[in-house]
Amino acid sequence: MIVVVVEIGLITPPVGMNLFVIRAQQPDIAIATLYRGVTPFLVANAVLFALLLAFPDLALRLPRLLFG
Repeated sequence: MIVVVVEIGLITPPVGMNLFVIRAQQPDIAIATLYRGVTPFLVANAVLFALLLAFPDLALRLPRLLFG
């Protein structure tokens, strides 16, 4: 859960550290364009977070099979 929340934090404004790194590499691209481009990834991470919150067994199934 922590990893998913940190991923969301790294691509959302106002912090959006990943966006600023991309902006530094490609200064000709507007920051608004980067925000629009990252929206599908933000939605996917939000859905993933909701699924993990609703069904924690999704993340715990493989470790349980391996160690259980």
